[in-house]
Amino acid sequence: MQNTINIKNKKAKFQYEILDKYTAGIVLTGTEIKSIRASKASIAESFCEFNEQGELFVINMTVEEYMYGTYYNHRPKAERKLLLNKRELKKLEKEVRNTGLTIIPLRLFINDKGYAKLVIALARGKKLFDKRETIKDRDNKVRLDRIKKSF
Repeated sequence: MQNTINIKNKKAKFQYEILDKYTAGIVLTGTEIKSIRASKASIAESFCEFNEQGELFVINMTVEEYMYGTYYNHRPKAERKLLLNKRELKKLEKEVRNTGLTIIPLRLFINDKGYAKLVIALARGKKLFDKRETIKDRDNKVRLDRIKKSF
C-alpha cells in the first residue's frame, strides 16, 4: 500500500517522560479505517486505560465521521480496543497499577498490510521544572546550531 498515514501526538514527549514503547493493533469498524486512511484522526488528548477484564482501550481518540458513511457511521470519540499479547498486557497493567504510570499513544500509522497500528508508551508525567529544562535544552541546541552554521 502506498498510503503513508502518520498521525503523531506532538505534546507527548514534552509532557511525559517515555519509559517503554509498544506497537498495538486497533479494533476498528469500516468507516473508522476509511477516515483514518483519509488522515481524519487525532490522538492529541487521548490516553489508554484497562477495563475490568484486563483489556486495554484507547480513550478520547478522535476519528472524524466518514463523509460518505450512511447510518452505519461510527461515533467520533468511541473507546477503541487495543490488541497486544497477554504477556505485554499483564506487564503494562502491573506497571500502571503498582507505580502509577500512564499509557499514552504516540503515533497512529497504517502498516504495509493496510492495518491501523498505534504506538503506545508507558510514561511518567513531567513536573514543571522538567518542562522548563526541556525548553532550555531545545533553545540551547538551536543557538548552537546557528553558531555552527555561521562558521
